[in-house]
Amino acid sequence: MQLTNVTVVIVTYKTAQLTIDGLYSIFAERELGNLKIQAIVVDNASGDSAKIQDLVEKNNWQDWVFVLTAPKNGGFAYGNNFAFKYALEKGPVDYFHLLNPDAQLYQGALSELVNFLKLNPQAGIAGSSFTNQDGSLWPIAFRFPTILSELESSIQFGLVTKLLKKWVVPVTMNQDNPSPVDWIAGASMMLSKNLVEKMRGFNEFYFLYYEETDLCFRARKAGFETWYVPSSHVMHIAGQSTKVTERNAKLKRLPSYLYESRRHYFINNHGIFYTFLTDLSVVFASTLGNLKRFLTNKQHLSTPFSLVDTVSHSVLLPRNWDSPFFSSQLPESDGS
Repeated sequence: MQLTNVTVVIVTYKTAQLTIDGLYSIFAERELGNLKIQAIVVDNASGDSAKIQDLVEKNNWQDWVFVLTAPKNGGFAYGNNFAFKYALEKGPVDYFHLLNPDAQLYQGALSELVNFLKLNPQAGIAGSSFTNQDGSLWPIAFRFPTILSELESSIQFGLVTKLLKKWVVPVTMNQDNPSPVDWIAGASMMLSKNLVEKMRGFNEFYFLYYEETDLCFRARKAGFETWYVPSSHVMHIAGQSTKVTERNAKLKRLPSYLYESRRHYFINNHGIFYTFLTDLSVVFASTLGNLKRFLTNKQHLSTPFSLVDTVSHSVLLPRNWDSPFFSSQLPESDGS
């Protein structure tokens, strides 16, 4: 029987040891023998390559682990597309699985995703259920961002959240059965080869943040479904550290590329007018939210400089009206 070919992609930037731990978990998955698995590690020009390659050679993994050095740190989207291009040219591949450097597979994680995608050809993307390093569950998938979800997350007021609960972006998922979702975290995401070719992978204008959201949005428009598959288990060391879901920890100023990615996402997928209204609502809601937290002595729950950074990167300023649409290393699909 011919085994299904799965290419696991890890994009690393100064996370060599975490990547090595992830490779050991992939090796354990290979030992099950029910999939033909290769791994591509892309070092985004951080200097990780040599240490990882040493580990590969020490374990005689050269036949299934390929360490690539990207010419620049182009971010998550760029690094994955770099691997997609290499794998598609090298062949064969049936599915791609994206694995964060700070994530590790539990045995059977890939098999569960492959089996689900084979049984559900309308699905092009499937994601795992996560556990944190302490063993606690992180059963989260996501809704697409909208003007209402942006308003809710900006004001952070209980009554508003209750009224807009159907638009809150993070969704706690049922662990009994697979469920269709808007988008899933790229820390453990399986993509069909067909989807990667038709979508041309990720949009490389996203350096970090929103790249998975954009891919799942474009995939849905093209007729592909995204599913959360709780029988696939992955340990994610970062767990709930992402700013998308965390509200109660000590917050730091968010990087400018997050705001850039947000603007690209809304303009590219919803247009300039919708983005203008969204930015206006965010400024209004953030102002009210900051005032509420000031009056209740909860300023520590406000992300530093968030209002200033939102305005400076918003389409409320004419200098931000231009937004590049799409960029990818992968060739256009021939439609077959």
